[in-house]
Amino acid sequence: MLQSHSPWDGRPIVLVGLMGVGKSTVGRRLAGRLRLPFVDADHAIEEAAGMTVAEIFEQFGEPYFRDGERRVIARLMDGKAKVIATGGGAFVNEETRALILDQATAIWLTAHPDVLAERVGRRDTRPLLRGKNPRQVLADLARVRDPIYAQAHIHIVSQRGPHEATVTAILRAIGQAPQPAPPQNPPGAEQ
Repeated sequence: MLQSHSPWDGRPIVLVGLMGVGKSTVGRRLAGRLRLPFVDADHAIEEAAGMTVAEIFEQFGEPYFRDGERRVIARLMDGKAKVIATGGGAFVNEETRALILDQATAIWLTAHPDVLAERVGRRDTRPLLRGKNPRQVLADLARVRDPIYAQAHIHIVSQRGPHEATVTAILRAIGQAPQPAPPQNPPGAEQ
């Protein structure tokens, strides 16, 4: 389910993976559990640009968006502990990936394309999916991007079901999961 190089050392935690895997939702919950600030890189890009990601793609194209995304993520890598959710293509950019791998703990969240298609089908805000078959687009993106995402320090598989399970898996992987409390009265002990 996961692979880890070492426990978390307090650097920013950056969630990478395909759209729909739950980076924003999981990231928000993870930040809450770790009592850290949470930043959604797409929201930070929208704030900086004064327009939505979809509008940036529409008006200026993907290369322009990726350049802005790279600059925003570089600004977010300030050495302070936080959880950052990135857009699906952020880690594919070589400069962005090198920065994240060097200055953060990168966590690749992945899920089966059927699970992703089900999740992204709920909203029509994804520029790369407009007018296309979401499952096919996601499967194609996974073939290209998964070998790149695999460079992340930690790999977590997101299942159908509550995002809390994914959060707990991340906490275990980074050595931050609380240990279960010992039973008050062991089975068979007299009370």
